[in-house]
Amino acid sequence: MGKSRVLVVGGTGYIGKRIVKASLAEGHPTYILQRKEIGLDIDKLQMLLEFKRQGVRLIEGSFSDHRSLVEAVKQVDVVICTISGVHFRSHNLLMQLKLVDAIKEAGNVKRFLPSEFGIDAARMEHALEPGRVTFDEKMIVRKAIQEAQIPYTYVSANCFAGYFAGNLAQMETLLPPKDKLFIYGHGNVKAIFMDEDDIATYTIKTIDDPRTLNKTVYLRPSENILTQRELVEKWEKLSGKTLEKITISEEEFLAQMKGGDFVMQVGLGHFYHIFYEGCLTNFEIGEDGEEASILYPEVQYTRMHEYLSRYL
Repeated sequence: MGKSRVLVVGGTGYIGKRIVKASLAEGHPTYILQRKEIGLDIDKLQMLLEFKRQGVRLIEGSFSDHRSLVEAVKQVDVVICTISGVHFRSHNLLMQLKLVDAIKEAGNVKRFLPSEFGIDAARMEHALEPGRVTFDEKMIVRKAIQEAQIPYTYVSANCFAGYFAGNLAQMETLLPPKDKLFIYGHGNVKAIFMDEDDIATYTIKTIDDPRTLNKTVYLRPSENILTQRELVEKWEKLSGKTLEKITISEEEFLAQMKGGDFVMQVGLGHFYHIFYEGCLTNFEIGEDGEEASILYPEVQYTRMHEYLSRYL
């Protein structure tokens, strides 16, 4: 059998463009849904044209045109959706229900990977308002996928390093702090930090793998399971500078949510679950899941000291 044909929906986005590159690197015939909603976004258009030059095939389609989605997915074997689910960029997770309808009607797709790539939504029934909307909507999409009997893989990639590692888990910045930083609680709760290119590599590895069919794949490479303090120590060792550490108790952290705007409250809620509750590491992977670095030991994933060295 040849390599599966892969359609990436959201192929110019933050994770989507990396999935496209990983798919090409693995030799898959790779397609991107070129949506008419692109309008005058010249950066996206130029990215699409560059991907086309590299061999990607562009398929015109729109979420407002069901027939175009059906015709698009009929041309491929695997559909990967990377539509944004973060409120400070754009939040369109439920648009995937239209994609589910198209995949169901087309009837040929052998694997669908919806927009997940973060905390495992199935474990977040207790999540704080208003941030739980992200998990609730992902579960609505999952329910639709499973009711339509569409073969799937869910990818739980934990913390994107660009948003959680380079800033040493500080909110409202993407750069390492220069003098002082906030430590959440005792700072010893384990989290998992992933280079975004590695997320894409592992994701593409799953699509033809029978071991990942109808399962959640967790990205938990052992050397990237770190506490916040361990992450900070790596930066201090690299930079040669010791930072002042200001601890924030659980009560102080949650108090910040009162009166904050919606986007801030969502972000605070997610940070709380990761750095106080330990939602990324406080469970064992069961029979309905697999761990990517065990399945694919050949992937040379980026360790966080390597990642942080980019900021020097």
